[in-house]
Amino acid sequence: MVHLSIWVKILIQVVLTGFAIYIILLFLNNLSYKYLKNKILKTQKWDLNICCGKTDSGHINVDIVKHANLPNFVLVDTDYLPFRDVQFNHVLSSHTVEHVDNPARFDSEIKRVGRKVTYLVPPLWDLSAAFNILEHKWLFLTFRTKHDRLPHYVKLPLAVFIHNRVGQRIKA
Repeated sequence: MVHLSIWVKILIQVVLTGFAIYIILLFLNNLSYKYLKNKILKTQKWDLNICCGKTDSGHINVDIVKHANLPNFVLVDTDYLPFRDVQFNHVLSSHTVEHVDNPARFDSEIKRVGRKVTYLVPPLWDLSAAFNILEHKWLFLTFRTKHDRLPHYVKLPLAVFIHNRVGQRIKA
């Protein structure tokens, strides 16, 4: 009976450790994706909000899917934005570029339509977002969320393999 109780204690310890890790990852993701994103969104009115989700930027909101009824919403393809060259002063790309097939092409397109571009990307300390191989294709080599230019990136290991077999959960 003593032998069984040792295994039960070990199992309880493993479960509690796993739960603690999950809570930490959830906290970091909420800090990165919700708190910091909302804080940055409130710093100014954005002329163009790319991949807005449910967030109103105060001007033009675009996404690949309509998530909510937002004012001035435009459904877009991220490879070609249906706007004139340098039509916008301040462009926000929030958690978008990690989903696209070609970040350099996306960067070129977003710079075509905007004078000042701000990127929000999953920082490395947000492990559950940065290494999300079900949704993301790219890993950004940065500990910051906000960038005024596209940060350095590499292909996310195993992402192509997973996407080829089961699909990409959120595709831009």
